[in-house]
Amino acid sequence: MKKILLSLMLAFGLVAGVQASGGDSIAWDKAPNKTNDLGALQNGAKLFVNYCLNCHSAAFMRFNRLKDIGLTEQQIKDNLLFTTEKVGETMKAAIDPRQAKDWFGANPPDLTVIARSRAGHGGSGADYLYTYLRTYYRDETKATGWNNLAFPNVGMPHVLWELQGDRRPVFETRSEHGHDVSVFKGWQQVSPGTMSPLQYDQAVADLVAYLQWMGEPAQNDRVRIGVWVLLFLVVFTIIAWRLNASFWKDIR
Repeated sequence: MKKILLSLMLAFGLVAGVQASGGDSIAWDKAPNKTNDLGALQNGAKLFVNYCLNCHSAAFMRFNRLKDIGLTEQQIKDNLLFTTEKVGETMKAAIDPRQAKDWFGANPPDLTVIARSRAGHGGSGADYLYTYLRTYYRDETKATGWNNLAFPNVGMPHVLWELQGDRRPVFETRSEHGHDVSVFKGWQQVSPGTMSPLQYDQAVADLVAYLQWMGEPAQNDRVRIGVWVLLFLVVFTIIAWRLNASFWKDIR
């Protein structure tokens, strides 16, 4: 069991530890909050189905639940239903589990609640995923040809590389406590992708927003209802306080 868990961590890099190649921790970037943006969620669902669902399942999410983010059943069938023929089916990966185990040592992890499970000292799970998907770079010394600042020696290839293009990290050597350390300074674009850097960041933000929403589709309703409940309690508390004062004023 321990070997399986270790294989998952090494193969897919979806863990909360973020270390730079030089050994220093890098800060997680703050993910934009787009869980109330239906357009962003729809674009995120499209990116998820096209780039993630090939290997990763979302076994606790049904395609017809996407109607909650403004899609019609016909739109789901025409644009997002690639791995099954029924809208009521769950989001199962197209990859054969036996082949995945042969290739990676274990099946790719389910992503239904990935955004909820990756929170850490550096921020929320959304912050981690937003950082992770934006810090890939070409590394010919790795089996996949890719590496990641958010998870060095990651086994998962950069599935969005055509959108982002090839980049390389730029490091600066500094002396700290008598030792030379490499500090990440920024990125140098080697070859452009089909998207500009800004467009890519927005696309990743949409994908992360969808992963957030998928982890708890009712979260926005829960927050809205919670606000009304708190307002009711405040009003009820004031009324109860005044009734109590009115009841006891003659007795005192």
